[in-house]
Amino acid sequence: MILGICISVGIAIDSSNAWWNYPGLELWKFVNLLIFIASALYLHRRLGRPIREALRSRGEGIRRELLKARDERDQALAKLAEVDALFSNLGAEVAKVRERARAEADAEERRIAAATEEEIAKTREQSVREIERAGKAARHDLRRYAAEESIRLAGEILQREIGAEDDLRLTSLSVEELGRTGV
Repeated sequence: MILGICISVGIAIDSSNAWWNYPGLELWKFVNLLIFIASALYLHRRLGRPIREALRSRGEGIRRELLKARDERDQALAKLAEVDALFSNLGAEVAKVRERARAEADAEERRIAAATEEEIAKTREQSVREIERAGKAARHDLRRYAAEESIRLAGEILQREIGAEDDLRLTSLSVEELGRTGV
């Protein structure tokens, strides 16, 4: 529409060799530019504040998001540093755990060896006592057997060697001896 007005103004003016109709310097182009600038300024004054506020609030939102992202990045970097520190100490921790386990295993081995030695000593003492008991029982059984055999052999010898008259004489001697003691 504005262009149409400018064109009609340009046609209404004599288009012969006027200075305003110089090739490349047509007046209607400048008028059109002035109208465009005026309407842009009007729209800017009318709608510029809400757009400016919207752009400002959007900029603030972006700034807040950037600050939040920076804080999150800093927290993530701090956590990464902690994890790196843990991983750097991981080898030392593993070595400590291995050393502790080795020491505990050695201590357990010594404890088991000591307990085994103690158990062997107890078993040895018990075996010695049982052998001594068995020896005493065997000696006692041997004495009893020897005594029984001696009595049996003596009885056999006496039956063979002592006759009826020896028996009578021994019996009378025993009776006399009993009479002397006064039983």
